[in-house]
Amino acid sequence: MEREMDLIKPGLSILFTGFNPSIQSGRTGHHYANPTNRFWKILFLSGLTDRLYRPEEDRSLLSKGYGFTNIVHRPTKDAAEITKEEYAEGRDELIEKIGTYRPKAVCFVGKGVYLQYRGQKKAPWGFQDKRLYKDVQEFAAPSSSGLVRIKLDEMVSIYQILAAAIEKRD
Repeated sequence: MEREMDLIKPGLSILFTGFNPSIQSGRTGHHYANPTNRFWKILFLSGLTDRLYRPEEDRSLLSKGYGFTNIVHRPTKDAAEITKEEYAEGRDELIEKIGTYRPKAVCFVGKGVYLQYRGQKKAPWGFQDKRLYKDVQEFAAPSSSGLVRIKLDEMVSIYQILAAAIEKRD
């Protein structure tokens, strides 16, 4: 069930779940490694981390309660290259993974990831009312990819909702 890029363990505060690794992430073995990806900056600016981390430090965040996985494991240049079959297989694996590891929250880094996971056509940003697992909160956030046109401050404000909820809980 675990894939080589997964950084996951039981009892995480947040399991960050992306579409799939970028070519750069696939090459380096580190999450959100493409220099145009804003993930690490968003985590810092939103208050989810106390400093700006680098992709090479992704493993160190496990000790802070943050894990990483993807709905699809094949690296691509763009999420549009992912096939329906890959999403279907990845969805089943992800459901099993979340059920096994039971993070307190899953942050879907890209609303499209969440929609694929739930088999839905639409969802709001932020925490979702309906959950697949009662004890696991589901949070839909913008993709941090440099290809996404949402402004950084807008993304940060959405991730701040997650940061505030995590802070209250801890």
